[in-house]
Order: sequence, then C-alpha cells, then structure tokens
Amino acid sequence: MMRNLFTTSLCAGLCTASVSAQAPSNRPADGPANSADSVPAAYVYVSASAGQSNRAQVYAFAATARGRLNAVSGSPYPYNVTYLATNGLYLFGSDASGTYIHAYQIDREGTLRRAASTSVIQAKNGCDSAGALFLDHTGATVYNVDYYGGHCSETVYQAFAVEKTTGSLQLVDQAPVGVTGSILSFAANNSYAYGADCGRSNPSIYGYIRRGDGSLARIDSRVPIPAGNPAQRWCPRQAATDAMNHIVIAMYPESRTESGAEGGPYQLATYTQSEDGGLTTSSTAENMPRVAVGEVTDLYTSPSGKLLAVAGTNGLQLFQFNGAGPITAITGLLTRQEVDQMFWDRDDHLYAISQSAGKLWVFTVSPDSVVAAAGSPYAVPGALNLVVQPSPVPWGTSEARIAGPADHAEAPGAIAAAQ
Repeated sequence: MMRNLFTTSLCAGLCTASVSAQAPSNRPADGPANSADSVPAAYVYVSASAGQSNRAQVYAFAATARGRLNAVSGSPYPYNVTYLATNGLYLFGSDASGTYIHAYQIDREGTLRRAASTSVIQAKNGCDSAGALFLDHTGATVYNVDYYGGHCSETVYQAFAVEKTTGSLQLVDQAPVGVTGSILSFAANNSYAYGADCGRSNPSIYGYIRRGDGSLARIDSRVPIPAGNPAQRWCPRQAATDAMNHIVIAMYPESRTESGAEGGPYQLATYTQSEDGGLTTSSTAENMPRVAVGEVTDLYTSPSGKLLAVAGTNGLQLFQFNGAGPITAITGLLTRQEVDQMFWDRDDHLYAISQSAGKLWVFTVSPDSVVAAAGSPYAVPGALNLVVQPSPVPWGTSEARIAGPADHAEAPGAIAAAQ
C-alpha cells in the first residue's frame, strides 16, 4: 500500500536526482555485484531518431534489480521503426515508412535479430499505415491503429495473429473505430478493451469485446459521463485498467467559450466493468482528483493495480488507485519536463521517456519511498517510443512462449497490453 508516500524531503531528493541525463553504461554501476543483479529485472527498448537522418534506431537496455540500465550488446540497432510493442518473444515495430510491422526476436541478454516483416496494406482500403501498436494480455494478437480510406481519414484496429515460430503476422480482422482512435487498454479478464477520445468534438469512452480469434467488436453501450457543471462538457482523452476490472479515464472540462479548449485541469474518473463489458461510475467533478501534469499524455497502472502513473506536458505524478473509489494523489511532480510514455516492470520500477528532452527516467517505488535509480535520467537523443519487457525470457531453462489466458500472470514471456 502506498498511502502517504510523498514527503517534502523526498521531493527534494527526487528533483536533485533528475537534473542531468547520463548515457547508459556498458558495465554494472550499482555497486558490488550480487546475485540479484545477475538476472535482469527487465529489458527496455526505445526507438529514437538516428542523428540528423530521417531514419530511426532502437536502443536496448537491461535493467538490474535496482533499476540501473546497462546497454545491451549491439545497441543501438539500425532498425527503422517508430511505435513498439512486445510479447516477450518478439519486439514488434512499425516501420517509419508506415508500410510494415517488423518482428525482431528477443535473444539472450535482450539482444535483437530480424525475424519477419508483415505489410499492413490491404488493397480494398485505398490507404493503410502501420501506426501505434498494442497487444492483448496473452501476447497472441498484435493490434495496429490503422489510418485508412481514400485520404487516410478513417481509423480501424487491425488485428494480427502472431505466428510464434517465425514472428510473422496474419491479418484476422479490422474493426472500425468511429472516432480518431487511440491505443486500447485491456481489462484484467482480457475479454474487453477500452479507450477514450475527444477528437472531432465528439467526446467518447468506448469499449470492444475480444473474440476467440483476437478480432475486436465494438460494444454497443452508452458509457455515463461523471456529473458536473451542466454548462460544461467533459473531454475524455486517456484510459487505463487495473488488475480487478476497474478503469481510470483522464478527462478535462471544455471551455464554456471555445469548443474543445480546456476549461480546467485534467481530472481522473474511475469506472467499474460489468460482466457484459458495460461501465458504471460514481465519479463526480467534486471527487475526481486534479492532476498537476498539464495535458495528460499517458496513464499506466502498476502490476498490483494499487498505483497509477500519470504523465503529461508538465511532468510525471503518482496516484493511489482505489478500485471503484476516488483516486488519491501520492506525489507531486517527479520531474518537471514533459513525459510522453511510461511502463512498469514487475520489480516496482517505473520507466518514462520524454521525446522533447531525449531522456529516459527510471524510478524505484517501494512502500515508503520513490527514488530515482542510479544514473537516471539517461540520455536517449531523439526518443520516440518506449516498451518494457518486465521479465526476461528464461533462456536455457525452457522455450520462450506466448502465454495463454490461464497462465498469463505467471508466464515470464508475456507482457501486459502495451499502452
């Protein structure tokens, strides 16, 4: 439990630890080596622009049990990909050209090698693009947020089945989005996924059911909006799930005078999922906490579901996620630079990147402290996208595999849905 975690003295320590960025080390720097540091806590992959060229590359790191990052052999890799996702066996990346989703096998010690490339282009669509990627909890299906149509003006979720032995992808189906489209967050039962968007002046919280073959179908149900000032309208922008079928939605009140403009800071609403995938809420404008991060760019719950990390244009902040109850703030801003994307591993490390600053932060979170890991923040010039494989594949002890629904929680080769 993380109640009353943040103190003024702790804030001072964090702010000091986040002043300068260091390049990742090729050797352990956590102090004396021990058995806890011999097995990586996670592998961390960041796509980034390659210098002044129009190509991208992938940085690969191994994180120790204390959060120190060491560069993986061969990093950075000359792979021209932007958006990333992983299921523990393969790292998937959207080609910068927008045509292919590439698969790279994750080998020993987190190294990468090319495995397969799959085109997302469908002749009947007129236009397609490899965009943001995410997976279901089993890692068996890769979803692509695809902009298609005559002028690439429509959006669908393309569902691709992963061929485990080769990394190639087979298109299963594509589900119309009906809104501008965002990455979906799968509920704990893996049967439903949720997103939120305020694009085209059409506020929407939406859900999809995942069929047995991995395809998605829109849930036809109206999601209630929290009570508030009737003269204002809520604009939902981000969604995240916990381990007990609760959903958090970040939203802001629209300005009374300008449609779509923020009329106040973002606030956090909580929803509870029913058996049929419908959502209910007891959140109101009064009990929804306000965030200090400015415009929210990402939400991510910890594996326990007790913590919620909120990233935005003004920095990064931690909250306690109380299930169906109101969310409560734990910390102030952990950094005052824009944070664009985050991931947790299973050892209480929180990873976060800033595209504008070219930095990668690692925080170690314990029951009574939040500490910037040694060397954090790290310099990653031109950072684009982040993904974390929380546990290394047990090479040499068993075959890497994509876990099934029944053993997802224990499977070291699986990763929760990418956000």
